[in-house]
Amino acid sequence: MRHIISVLLENESGALSRVAGLFSARGYNIESLTVAPTADRSLSRMTIVTTGTEEVIEQIKKQLNKLVDVVRLSDLTESPHVEREMLLIKVRAEGAQREEVRSLVDIFRGRIVDVTDKSYIVEMTGDGAKIDAFMGALGEHAVLEVVRSGTTGIARGEKILRY
Repeated sequence: MRHIISVLLENESGALSRVAGLFSARGYNIESLTVAPTADRSLSRMTIVTTGTEEVIEQIKKQLNKLVDVVRLSDLTESPHVEREMLLIKVRAEGAQREEVRSLVDIFRGRIVDVTDKSYIVEMTGDGAKIDAFMGALGEHAVLEVVRSGTTGIARGEKILRY
């Protein structure tokens, strides 16, 4: 089963490496990983997407909690949450394709952030299914380059991950 684990950790050199090393040493796979400083510059928030049985996920959480850099963690998939991914995609846009791509971008509520005579760069946010659907609608021949952020998320309601 897919899990989104949000980790609050000390913003120090090597912290990311220790978390990634924990996964690597135990043979766990990281599907996506995002990390950035929080409003408190001494802390970073890391979002890890991984899959496994309930026993494997429980083991991952226990091992993460043992790391000295980890302040707190939360499995977002255990409660209502919002998750998003960002996509930057460069697509071929020449002749009649230009209007077709523009229409698709509008339908999927994206934004064209760069225009040349032969291509567009499109920015889009949404869940992974929306991003995949947009890329599928474009077709492989139109896609020149893709950059995806990986999933990031936050719990809904009163639940807060803080120190």
